[in-house]
Amino acid sequence: MLFDGVCNLCNGALQFMLRVEKHDKLNFGTLQSLAATALLEQLKAPLDLSTVVYIDAGKLYTHSTAISLLLRHHGKPFWAFLGLLLACIPRPLRDFAYRIVAANRIKWFGSKDTCMLPTPALKARFLT
Repeated sequence: MLFDGVCNLCNGALQFMLRVEKHDKLNFGTLQSLAATALLEQLKAPLDLSTVVYIDAGKLYTHSTAISLLLRHHGKPFWAFLGLLLACIPRPLRDFAYRIVAANRIKWFGSKDTCMLPTPALKARFLT
């Protein structure tokens, strides 16, 4: 999961995933990091701070598709169902809604001056 490290909404999503993702298989990185930039270059994907990125088996997903897959990733029945339900909405419609939130996320939720620093226990799960 790659996310905008200074966006409060994105950091809230990260905190949520850290709480509910019990498999410890999901790794995280800020889109501002050199590691994320290198990974996106390797996948021939542009850097876009307005979207969360989910990479699974070398395939890159963005926008509402990434959210849907992330919700399904951790396996809690309610959130997995919500991810499946989201996937049932036509992609152009859900991406339209996603882009509205993304365009206003800093205005609505604020931002931080710096990216979050992971605790020593979580550091291994973050790209550096």
